Amino acid sequence: MLCLVLVLFLCSPSLQQESEDEIPHHGRCQRLNIPFCTGMPYNETILPNLLGHQTMEDAGMEIHQYFPLVKINCSKDLEFFLCQVFMPVCTILDYPLPPCKSLCLSAKHGCEDIMMKFGFPWPENLNCDNWPDQEDKPAVLCVGNNTGSPTPTTELVSHTAAPRYKSPYHGKDFGFVCPEQFKVPEILEYAFKVGDKVEKNCGAPCHLMFFENSRQFSRVWIGTWAILCAASCLFTVCTFLIDTDRFRYPERPIIFLSVCYMMVAVAYVIGFVAGDVISCRQPYPSKHGIMTESTITQGTKYELCTIIFMVLYFFSMASSIWWVVLTLTWFLAAGLKWGHEAIEANSQYFHLAAWAIPAIKTISILAMGKVDDAQGRNKKNTLHTEASRANERTKVKVDGCKPGGDCG
Repeated sequence: MLCLVLVLFLCSPSLQQESEDEIPHHGRCQRLNIPFCTGMPYNETILPNLLGHQTMEDAGMEIHQYFPLVKINCSKDLEFFLCQVFMPVCTILDYPLPPCKSLCLSAKHGCEDIMMKFGFPWPENLNCDNWPDQEDKPAVLCVGNNTGSPTPTTELVSHTAAPRYKSPYHGKDFGFVCPEQFKVPEILEYAFKVGDKVEKNCGAPCHLMFFENSRQFSRVWIGTWAILCAASCLFTVCTFLIDTDRFRYPERPIIFLSVCYMMVAVAYVIGFVAGDVISCRQPYPSKHGIMTESTITQGTKYELCTIIFMVLYFFSMASSIWWVVLTLTWFLAAGLKWGHEAIEANSQYFHLAAWAIPAIKTISILAMGKVDDAQGRNKKNTLHTEASRANERTKVKVDGCKPGGDCG
């Protein structure tokens, strides 16, 4: 059996020379040029592979998703196992040799726990039960553990690579490729920005950025304060409605500030009550049978999310402008000694600035399709809201100065 294995795997020149006329080559071998597997003890692969990939590019895109696991070296056999599945060694046989179940189990051991911590189960298409077991069927050929051991075995191992295989990826950066679990339909027009690279049709995971207890605490904490804020602001507004003449300029902008903050708080309360319904989209079916993840909502395709964004963006900006108006009216009254009537005579300009500017900017952002989850990536997982801003600050500059906020 060992002799047969050596003959098949090494394809010795003597056999090729003697049997060239008797055993025609299938012609399906391709030069292995995918960076992930260029360090393997073979340089040719056979396609289609064991998962049905027809081209090396398709196989390379999917295998590259496992690069972080290889980089942390959670299993010494993971890289070798993945290459045997996606880039199987090419032999004189006209079909790819599968990895042995023992190799799969060795690769799975140590890596599955890490994947589960981030919410990813071991992929179904890499299920170890899919591969032959040498203990049950010793006559079946399969690729065993890459140990480099010279001890005879019934598994197909490499006897040419005595030292343990070293990964060629240390210190190298092959860029970002959207994992299959985060891919979304093209119609949604999602984009995931990592550094300077923008990956289209890719979403950010909704539940994997923070631990569950941290998310739950933040959600309850912010939700509680949002309810208290909404109640206190509502009390202020109701007090004003009971006796409107009681609140004159320069104090009246405080009422409009309360209205703005009440609407912002209501948006957070809605997010608190709705949970993930608004901020996250349900997983979409994968083309390769891989279980996908729920992703953070982007863009304007989801109407309820867009409405929450409009409320937050509009009233947050309006509240900033009303703070400026409040300081201006105090200056006119205390510094320049303006009377209530003189300040109130210009109140229409205050309202024009405080309501028209946020309205124009909100409509412009929606029209240009610049609604982004810039705030959402920081808050959706913790607040479960759709607080969004324009993703290009140079083109859509967000408001002025506000207490506890940014100076734009």
